Amino acid sequence: MESDDAAENRIRTMVLEAFADTIVPGEKRTADDPAIAGVDTGGGAVVCGAVELLEHPAGGLAPALETICVELDAYAREHAEAQGITLDPDLPPFVGLPFAARTALVQQLTDPAHPDKQMWVGLALFCNMAFDSAPHLHTVDALAAGHPGLTTMGYAAPGADGLWGFPAFSYGRQLADQHPHTTATGSPA
Repeated sequence: MESDDAAENRIRTMVLEAFADTIVPGEKRTADDPAIAGVDTGGGAVVCGAVELLEHPAGGLAPALETICVELDAYAREHAEAQGITLDPDLPPFVGLPFAARTALVQQLTDPAHPDKQMWVGLALFCNMAFDSAPHLHTVDALAAGHPGLTTMGYAAPGADGLWGFPAFSYGRQLADQHPHTTATGSPA
């Protein structure tokens, strides 16, 4: 039997995954995956590590995630009632919303007039960052693992030395002459 802490963590994770999937949708991991709506193909924010990024201590959101999920579920209950949506009692309210309703609710929460807009926009930005920059991962490792967001964004793989260099100039032409005191490692003298 699942402990109370484990159940609370599982529910919180589902709510965060559903929010992240609303921001950058992806395909379902399994046919019975309730958090991911499956409205897009490929990996979305969840597969790209949105929950891991949100929980990372450096981001500053981790201590507030429990409260954020409780508030999101409360808003989801209100939204479902206002829209005449029957929620599955076995799922957290936000997870139980159809994708279009999730999207409409997130649009309301991030509207400039919403009093808590900054919190919801911040949550959305972290979900987006997990997809398009993967700041919680070393870029070389993320690319080697086939990170869906970085590959979709067209990140180039590093050279054999593990570094990014531009032997043919990144703009396709040399923009300036190298300073005469530049060292062999590229540092100014």
